[in-house]
Amino acid sequence: MEFETTALHAGERPEKLYGAISVPIYQTSTFEFEDIGKTRGFDYTRSGNPTRKALEDTLAALEGGSFAVAFASGMAAESTLMHLLAPGDRILAQKDLYGGSYRLLAAVLKPWGIETDFVDLYNLGEVERAVSPNTRMVWIESISNPLLGVPDIPRIVRIAKDRGAISVVDNTFASPVFCNPLELGADVVVHSTTKYLNGHSDVVGGAVVTKDPHLAERIGYFANALGTTQAPFDSWLVLRGVDTLALRVRAHESNALETARFLQTHPSVERVYYPGLESHPSHAQAKRLLKGFGGVVSFVAKCGQEGAFRFLRRVRLIKLAGSLGGTHSLAQHPATMSHATIPQDVRRAAGIEEGLVRLSVGLEHSKDLLADLQEALKA
Repeated sequence: MEFETTALHAGERPEKLYGAISVPIYQTSTFEFEDIGKTRGFDYTRSGNPTRKALEDTLAALEGGSFAVAFASGMAAESTLMHLLAPGDRILAQKDLYGGSYRLLAAVLKPWGIETDFVDLYNLGEVERAVSPNTRMVWIESISNPLLGVPDIPRIVRIAKDRGAISVVDNTFASPVFCNPLELGADVVVHSTTKYLNGHSDVVGGAVVTKDPHLAERIGYFANALGTTQAPFDSWLVLRGVDTLALRVRAHESNALETARFLQTHPSVERVYYPGLESHPSHAQAKRLLKGFGGVVSFVAKCGQEGAFRFLRRVRLIKLAGSLGGTHSLAQHPATMSHATIPQDVRRAAGIEEGLVRLSVGLEHSKDLLADLQEALKA
C-alpha cells in the first residue's frame, strides 16, 4: 500500500468487536485474565494496550520496521534506548543536535560512565577517526535541529556497522513521509511524536522503531521495566494525527519553502538555513536522501541576538513558543530555549549563534505568514 493508505489502515482497523473505524481508547489500567496464566493478549497497560498497539503497528509500518514502542515523550524514548549501553561504552553524536538530546548524552549519561564524542557528522573522515573501540552507538538526526543539516546516513551507518556500533536516527524533523532511515541501513529510528506525527500540539509522545529482532526484544523489555510507555488516550491522539500526516507535512513543506525564499532576500536577514534552498550546504544530499525538505526554517538576524529578540517580540500570527510540527506557526530562540542547556562555547562551535531564530512553519495561508514576517522584520 502507498504511504497515505498505510497511515489509515495499518494495525487492526476497524477493530474486531464492533467494527469501529476509529480505534477505541482502551482507558483501562488492567485486563481480566481468561484463566491462570492465560490472557486475551493484554494484562496491564504499562506492558501493552490495544490503543497503543494500533499506534505502534502503524508507526512500524510507516517506517518499514517490524516492531515499535510508543513512549510517554521523545525523551522517554531516547532514555530507554540508552539502556542498550553499559558503563565504559561511548556514543558518537553530531555537534548540531537537539538540546534535550545533548543534555541526556553530555550530562545524564556521563555519571553512569557512558561518554559521548560530539563530531561533525558531515565530515566522514572525522567520523571515521572519532569511532573508538568502545563506540557502541552512533546518534544521527535525519534533519538536524536547529541548523537543518542532512548527514550522509547510509555512509555513516556503514561506518557504525563496520565497528560494531548501533546506528540510531532521530527522524522527527523529516517524519516518515520524507525519510525512512531503516531503508537507509539504520538499526533504530526514534521520534518525538509530539511533533509532526501528532501534528496538533495537544500531546507529548515518543516512539522507537526497528526491524532487528534482538534489538526489538531488548527495547520492549526495557520499556516495560522502566514504565516509559505511552498512555492510551495520548496514543489515540497521536494515531489520529497520523491519519493526516502526509497531507500536513507536504503543506508544511510548501509554506516553509516559500518562507525560506522570502527570508533569503530580506535585508534584515544575514543567513537562512533550509535544505530546500540551493544555498544550504546539505541541499544536494537532501535531494539525494530525502523525499522532501521539511517544515522548519532557521535564520540569523543581521543585528544578532538583539535583532532576534526584536523580531520575536513583534510577530503576531506566529507565536513565540517551544516545540514544532503543529498546525500553528511557532518561532523560538534556540540559544535561550531549546538549546539553552548547551554551554555557549559548545553552541557557537556547532554554529548555533545568538542571533539564530527557528521557525516551525504551520498551515496558515502563506500570504498571511509572509505579511507577519515582513512586519516583524521591520524591527
